Amino acid sequence: MVSLVLGMLLCVALALVVMALVAVPARRAGREVLTERGEEFIGSIRDHQLRPGRSSGSEHHDHDETGTTRSDEPVGASA
Repeated sequence: MVSLVLGMLLCVALALVVMALVAVPARRAGREVLTERGEEFIGSIRDHQLRPGRSSGSEHHDHDETGTTRSDEPVGASA
């Protein structure tokens, strides 16, 4: 288990080093890091997060940010 955690930390550290060596200088030089498709994807995520949520019209159910439905009833309760 310890070796798994250490391996994951090593991978994260390596990713941070790559970002520091590649992406940060490119961004400072004014170059885009993402492709045009990637920029559109990030923009659509930002737009989606800024839009107010839609109401389902039900008082007992609420939709969270992931689109799943939450209910006030306990799990396993039947009507």
